[in-house]
Amino acid sequence: MQSRMGAILCNLCNEENIFIFIAVAMSDVYSPPERVAVESHCRGMETYKAMYKESVEEPHKFWGRIAEQFFWKKPLPTDLNDFMKYNFNVTEGPIKIEWMSGAQTNICYNALDRNVENGLGDRVAFYWVGNNPEDKGQITYSELLADVCKFSNALENIGVKKGDRVAIYMPMITELVVAMLACARIGAVHSIVFGGYSADSLATRICDAGAKILISADGVYRGTKMIKLLEIAVSAMEKSAEQGQEVTHHVCVSHIPRITGSDAEQQKNEETIARVWNDKRDLWWHEVMRDSSTEHECAWMDAEDPLFMLYTSGSTGKPKGVLHSTAGYLLYAATTFKYSFDHQPANDVYWCTADIGWITGHSYVTYGPLLNAATSVLFEGTPFHPTHKRCWEIVNEYRVSKFYTAPTAIRALMKFGDDQTKDYDLSCLKVLGTVGEPINPEAWQWYHKIVGNSQCSISDTYWQTETGGHIITPLPGATPTKPGSACFPFFGVVPEILDEEGKVIEGEGEGYIVFKQPWPGIMRTVYGDHDRFEKTYFSKFPGYYMSGDGAKRDKDGYIWITGRIDDMLNCSGHLMSTAQIESVLVEHPDVAESAVVPIPHNIKGEALYCFVTLNQNAEFTQELVTKLRNMIREKIAPFASPDFIQEAPGLPKTRSGKIMRRVLKKIANDDKDLGDISTMADSSVVDVLVEKRREMMEKK
Repeated sequence: MQSRMGAILCNLCNEENIFIFIAVAMSDVYSPPERVAVESHCRGMETYKAMYKESVEEPHKFWGRIAEQFFWKKPLPTDLNDFMKYNFNVTEGPIKIEWMSGAQTNICYNALDRNVENGLGDRVAFYWVGNNPEDKGQITYSELLADVCKFSNALENIGVKKGDRVAIYMPMITELVVAMLACARIGAVHSIVFGGYSADSLATRICDAGAKILISADGVYRGTKMIKLLEIAVSAMEKSAEQGQEVTHHVCVSHIPRITGSDAEQQKNEETIARVWNDKRDLWWHEVMRDSSTEHECAWMDAEDPLFMLYTSGSTGKPKGVLHSTAGYLLYAATTFKYSFDHQPANDVYWCTADIGWITGHSYVTYGPLLNAATSVLFEGTPFHPTHKRCWEIVNEYRVSKFYTAPTAIRALMKFGDDQTKDYDLSCLKVLGTVGEPINPEAWQWYHKIVGNSQCSISDTYWQTETGGHIITPLPGATPTKPGSACFPFFGVVPEILDEEGKVIEGEGEGYIVFKQPWPGIMRTVYGDHDRFEKTYFSKFPGYYMSGDGAKRDKDGYIWITGRIDDMLNCSGHLMSTAQIESVLVEHPDVAESAVVPIPHNIKGEALYCFVTLNQNAEFTQELVTKLRNMIREKIAPFASPDFIQEAPGLPKTRSGKIMRRVLKKIANDDKDLGDISTMADSSVVDVLVEKRREMMEKK
């Protein structure tokens, strides 16, 4: 229900940096629907304010009370000084973040054993929905626990022990959940690599993590195309061995034979296996599971023991191994899931469309839902196969009540019209979430009206791989929402907006969004490179964690994320560094220099626009453009393929030689207002680039 005037809140900060809430008048604000609010864990802003205040002022009480629902082998510390220790100021010593030191637990035990022991063994943990609508299945909590115990024993039988890193490269199948939970159960650190990445990208991550174990599958269908995951995995293992990191054991799921596909594709898969299989290294999943015991005693982990690492793009082009610890992540993933989606375990069916290869899949497909005894949909396919109505078919069939997807998908679906949902009963939906990038108001409104029938809460969640969970988000039963705004901070999160000099912007304004103190789920370090962790996130503004994003606060106190401030771009929800793309382009012998900038895209959010300067006597041709696109697809991933590659005889640079990407972004967007170019060494290159852009567009 839309409220034209609302007594909401404004986040001016007092001396303790706690949000003060005052009544203000607003327009275009959507109040929580009564059908959601009536059962909410946090109903109304007064409840939110009280909980938020305690979470910031007395985190040991707030998080300690939440922790009581979970099992601890060794109890939590009760004193604030022991419960949370941190230093965010690089000028005062090394950056350090510790939560609940001295306590011991195991996240797999809390996600599975605890639920089974509480009588929920027969509850469905996942409905698995394959790429082909005919492929489907389900697994209960008891069945999932049995499989995890079996694979935990299998891992230990091949020598995996606590602290070892295990790389995982798999499609969205239940075995992926089993693999990651088995790693957590025995204390191994899982490093999941998205199944759309290339062999080079997988090899880079295997080497950086020092992983000697790889878990994969033979292949997967995406739409009508089969992806030969085994072939990519084998190539990656060969590449990592060349760099000195040998994978000693590789466990592969035989997925292709059990899913619907053509006989010809099945035959091709068998031929691939025969060609690349290495009996000394490669093991079939079903064979190691066959005689493995369903009994397994989990390893008890210290609160700050590492749980997993997940690689994200870095501004230098080298991916960063974001490292998360056990107890803090457990609490934060569980709590954000419960409150951001208002999960009601007795009657909810939850569906997050993200791949587990991303942090969204870690926190909101696997750990968060299972820690709350949720029943979820695990989806292998795409929203557009076999038709664009696939999402609504699944929501209707499984009576999904909480749905979480990306703005990219919403915008792509919008083009099929407003009547695409009319043949399906979507009345079961109560909360609609978005993730990956800020959602534009037009898509928000369509999502709310067409998908939610104006009867659902919208949770536009802002967070990062590094944060472990939502940090700014509306709560479905409490927050009056504004289309396109992430709204207000989650419990324990204290954001500030700073100007370029690091001064706090109070009230209405725009600048860098930073965070003043840690929450339990924040990353602990960059694996193997704590110095990079400090420089990337804490050096620009000592005393704050810097997200790298910009934000504005409106007159009503609502926070709006404006996008990356550094050299990063977000294409279809995939965060990439411009340096990563540029380094691939210059590998071509004809390319002397390159620069990459983002441009708006109606579906993807942002698309890649590449400028390339060629070596002398090299010719800019369509053949070269195709080759450069293919190099990016092969070395990074297909989703990184640029929309535009423009010839650039010269690049705009400062007198010190720094490329002025701000100017390139203006040119790419056909924006004539270039701003101040007084520091440019040779302004004549601008006219040349503008003319080259015009020529390129005329040919399209």
